[in-house]
Amino acid sequence: MKFIHKEGHKIIFITIVILLGLNYTINYFGIEWLKNITLIISTIFFLLILQFFRNPIRIVTALENEVVAPADGKVVVIEEVEETEYFKDKRIQVSIFMSPMNVHVNRYPINGKVQYVKYHPGQYLVAWHPKSSTKNERTTIVVENDKIAVLFRQIAGALARRIVMYPKENDIASKGDDFGFIKFGSRVDLFFPLGTKIEVELNQLVQGNKTIIASY
Repeated sequence: MKFIHKEGHKIIFITIVILLGLNYTINYFGIEWLKNITLIISTIFFLLILQFFRNPIRIVTALENEVVAPADGKVVVIEEVEETEYFKDKRIQVSIFMSPMNVHVNRYPINGKVQYVKYHPGQYLVAWHPKSSTKNERTTIVVENDKIAVLFRQIAGALARRIVMYPKENDIASKGDDFGFIKFGSRVDLFFPLGTKIEVELNQLVQGNKTIIASY
C-alpha cells in the first residue's frame, strides 16, 4: 500500500469493518431506501478517509542548497520572529497551513543530522491562530548540515488530535524522507537563519518535496 501512508492502515481497516457491518445490518432488515442511502454515505466516507491518508510518491529534484516544502498546503506566514525554544535568536519564519483535503505526510526539507527533537503537549487552537505556534500540541525538530540549521515544527490544529513524529536525536535526515504525519488539519512552521533567500510568497500553494521554500 505505497500510495496509502502507514499511519492510515489501521484506521482504514477499522473503517472497512465498521462500514461492512453497518451495511450488512441494514441489508438484513431489508429497508430498500435506507440500504441505498447507507451505501452511498459509506462509499463517500470511505473515499474521504482514503484521500486523507494518501501518500503520493514524489522524487526530490532540488539542489543541495535548496529547501523543499515539508508539507502540502498554503503559505500563511513569512516574517522575522524571535525563536525562543532552540536558537533563541531572530529567525525567518515560514508557515504552511494544511487543510483536511491536503496530503498530510511531513517530509524532511533538507539533508543533515537531527540535532534536537521535542514533543510539546498543548491546546487545539485553529492552526492559523497567531498563538498556535506556542500554545498548541506540537513537535520541534532541528536538522543541521555544514551549511545551515533549520528548525521545523509540526502544529496540531482544531481538528487534529494526534501528531506522529519519527526522528530521534543524531538520526541522519535525508531530504524528502518522511519525518511524521499530522491527522486531520494542521500546520508546519520552518525557521531559517536571517539572510536565507525565501523562494515563496504569502498565500502561495506548495507541495511537499516539490516546491522550493528557500535557498542558502
